[in-house]
Amino acid sequence: MIRRVKFKKGEQRKFIQEVLKKINCPSLRELVNRLSVNYSTLKNYIVEERHLPENLFNDLCFISKINKSELNVEYLEEHWGQIKGGKISKK
Repeated sequence: MIRRVKFKKGEQRKFIQEVLKKINCPSLRELVNRLSVNYSTLKNYIVEERHLPENLFNDLCFISKINKSELNVEYLEEHWGQIKGGKISKK
């Protein structure tokens, strides 16, 4: 079950920038080399078009030594986007 992590507006970008700073990573391209994430997907996360998956969020917290309990995040259920999309397309 892959849940999504929802930040307040603008906080997801700050979180990823904080991770880059803490692990001494100069750019998103360098972060792609360290993680198994596509560059365009990572760009979508930083411009907040998509919510972070929980497993990537946990990995970022682990490598940057950020305490996730101190972050104000909301966990969305596995089918969150599919339910919303299904209701819209049904009309």
